[in-house]
Amino acid sequence: MKNTVRSIAIILALAASFVFAQQMAPPHGDPATHIQHHLAMLTKHLDLTAAQQQQATTIFTNAASAQTTLHASLKTAHDGLSSAIKNNDTAGIDQAAATIGNLTAQMISSHAKSQAAFFQILTPDQQTKMTQFESQHQHFGGPEGMGGFHGHSGPRSGKPSAE
Repeated sequence: MKNTVRSIAIILALAASFVFAQQMAPPHGDPATHIQHHLAMLTKHLDLTAAQQQQATTIFTNAASAQTTLHASLKTAHDGLSSAIKNNDTAGIDQAAATIGNLTAQMISSHAKSQAAFFQILTPDQQTKMTQFESQHQHFGGPEGMGGFHGHSGPRSGKPSAE
């Protein structure tokens, strides 16, 4: 009975991390084009200077590179988990679960650090606008929050608009 409950708990935790990983996945297509599009949206809403645009490009490019690397590692860990499940390898399941948890934490940390770095290059007025914009679009602090890499300019799908 304990093993059944433990197995269900692990499966639910891993399913949740898989869903989260999909949300954190790097955008499809050319990252440079995506960053350029996202930067244009931010420039429009925040009136970024040329110097801020250059700094933001560097921040977002570095973050996208880190996210791509972490996402590839996460895919490998999920493949290992799938193999461990098929082989009824409980030690392998535990190891894969720990790896997935660690990589997910790294993805969140990397993303939050890039958000913080972007927020710091803004003037106080731009910071206020950014906070208002994000809260109106229900992104603040989430996967696409504050200068996130997914380029959404509207509410996330499945969530009602706050406007």
